Amino acid sequence: MEQALARIAELEARLKLSSSNSSKPPSSDGLAKPAPKSLRGRSGRRPGRPAGGEGATLAQVVDPDVVVRHAPAVCAGCGDDLAGAAEVGVARRQVFDIPEPKLVVTEHRIVTMVCACGHHTSGVAPAEATAPAAYGPRLAAVGVYLLHGQFLSVSRTAHALGDLFGAPVSAGTVACWVKRTALGVIDKVLPVIRDRITAAPVVHFDETGMRVAGRLGWLHSASTGTDVLLTAHRRRGTAAMDAAGVLPGFTGVAVHDAWAPYDTYTDAVHALCNAHVLRELVYVVDTASGQTADLAAQAIAALRALNRLVTDARATGGEPDPAAPLSVRVELDTP
Repeated sequence: MEQALARIAELEARLKLSSSNSSKPPSSDGLAKPAPKSLRGRSGRRPGRPAGGEGATLAQVVDPDVVVRHAPAVCAGCGDDLAGAAEVGVARRQVFDIPEPKLVVTEHRIVTMVCACGHHTSGVAPAEATAPAAYGPRLAAVGVYLLHGQFLSVSRTAHALGDLFGAPVSAGTVACWVKRTALGVIDKVLPVIRDRITAAPVVHFDETGMRVAGRLGWLHSASTGTDVLLTAHRRRGTAAMDAAGVLPGFTGVAVHDAWAPYDTYTDAVHALCNAHVLRELVYVVDTASGQTADLAAQAIAALRALNRLVTDARATGGEPDPAAPLSVRVELDTP
């Protein structure tokens, strides 16, 4: 009977697993998905910029691009002509705007010269002049940005370029720009990002399932505060991690969810991700009772307090001292 009751309790606890208290994806919650809730809890701060933080204000520049004088023609008092009158003051007001958006057509003339020997030699066209008439790299960059940076559809991106610049761009042209940009990123940008992450002192690693060409695959991420490397692979374990090219040569602190394949990279120092710890502690609070639930709630409050201390220190331009004694008053705060 004791074994049966224990088994029943275990199965009931499994039924309480959700994306808020485990590593299950939100899509697995179904119609009874819990309301989204931040694991960090309430910070006590009001919305907006923190007090004392550096703000951003539009300020005048010393050398404006265009200067327009607005001088009065006649006196507002007696009506006399002010031509040649002395200036006694100038007020400066600056308006920041973009130039009139319009296409600028640059013609590249590829000159062919004939030598005394009779051989004809032609000049070299620039990389952007790929055809008798072609769109330049800046317009292509705007198109890729609107598509992948602002998440417009391909057709809406083409229409936006036509409305903004009078450029009759087709959806197929936008797709070609994206492909060309992606190939450039793969060849020139990804190796730099991979090297920067591999040399970083702390890197966060994670993986999640996704559909790749209609089949189950895995999206692996390696990220720092400035760089993110995403790689798709058919496998979830070390084969995919080796293919990503970061962990095999990484010697810093690897922060992850304690999935076993990460531990095979022994040159790295391994740290458990606090977000995963919080989700597991929330699961304990949701499924346990008594002292066990109380201890889990206290651990949640302690982690949140430590996170706030670090965040507040960095918000004021400082950095917490890991060698300094730390005293945190933790009250029971069941989420």
